[in-house]
Amino acid sequence: MDLRTTVEDLIRFRTETGNETEIVKAAQYIKNRFAQTDVLVDIFQSTASPVVFLRNADTLDFDVLLLGHIDVVPAADDMFEPKMVGGKMYGRGTLDMKSFAAVALNSMEYVAKHKLPLKFGVVLSTDEEKGSKSTESFLDTYSQIKVNIVLDNDVGGDITKIVTKCKNPVFVKLIAEGQEAHGSTPWEGVDANELLFKTWQNIRQIYPYFSAELPAPDNKWIDTVHFATIEGGQVSNIISNHAEALLDFRLTENSSVENLEKNLQKCMENGVSYRIVSASTPVVMDEQNPYILDYKRFAENILGRPIEFEHIGGATDSRAFALKGSTVIMHSGTGEGMHASGEYVEWHSVEQIADIQIKFLEHLAGKTRA
Repeated sequence: MDLRTTVEDLIRFRTETGNETEIVKAAQYIKNRFAQTDVLVDIFQSTASPVVFLRNADTLDFDVLLLGHIDVVPAADDMFEPKMVGGKMYGRGTLDMKSFAAVALNSMEYVAKHKLPLKFGVVLSTDEEKGSKSTESFLDTYSQIKVNIVLDNDVGGDITKIVTKCKNPVFVKLIAEGQEAHGSTPWEGVDANELLFKTWQNIRQIYPYFSAELPAPDNKWIDTVHFATIEGGQVSNIISNHAEALLDFRLTENSSVENLEKNLQKCMENGVSYRIVSASTPVVMDEQNPYILDYKRFAENILGRPIEFEHIGGATDSRAFALKGSTVIMHSGTGEGMHASGEYVEWHSVEQIADIQIKFLEHLAGKTRA
């Protein structure tokens, strides 16, 4: 498989989350790439978004599973035409994460071609950027799936770091109910927007505000929240009788949803309520896990430098497998601009991740080369 060609082909599919026409085309492209092989490719679909499921044997008990997604956030038209400039590939999905979806496909082709004695699979979702409902449905359907090691490349940014902790994303909706009145007589109404703001101020007493304009905390492994969306009022001269906001909490493994709810209950003003929209679990891996240490050794040999462990606030679909007891190895290539107009990946890091994966898989299969 020509890795660069595969990456460029995937980027040209405009797989913005929800663009099912392009997503189906991309899924079929992947399936067609393995048409002349023994690889089993299923396009699983029970929600609006499919999951591409590849495996080298008819099993749900895997030695290794690669996890990723092929959907992307919206971008201008020119970002769906990849460009290589000075060793960097620019385009939507270069970093998050079509380059590494292609790496997963490259690994699948290698395992199949060389008949490595591993039960090996790849799962690529198509709505990760909006909550991964397709992955949830996939795992509900394939509830018997067991995986020893999950390789997760959806933590892009720095190839010199292996992620061992991810936070728990918890999305909370605030709902404020007020009393409508004319804007000139606010004493006759109750402003739902004001109630929402007061509640938000209460929340900020527990979860402080951070921004690029303020000093970063010394300890970044803390619970955080940001005001994701807000909506209240309809016209300028009417006191709002309803307002809503969506909050994005990121909790460490030292916190819990139950404790978050206790804090929220303290913060609610009269007329304001909350609802947990979604919650998950943090991913926490033991840095002395022998599989992680083996992988780290191969990565360091290929990179020719030490690799550090790090913790990130983001979340990936690997949390579902961590709950099942899988060892999750979170490692990706180097780049910047994830979700931004200047998104790029350093191309050499993509090739290095592909090399690291293959060497690690050979090692697991007992076929490490001298």
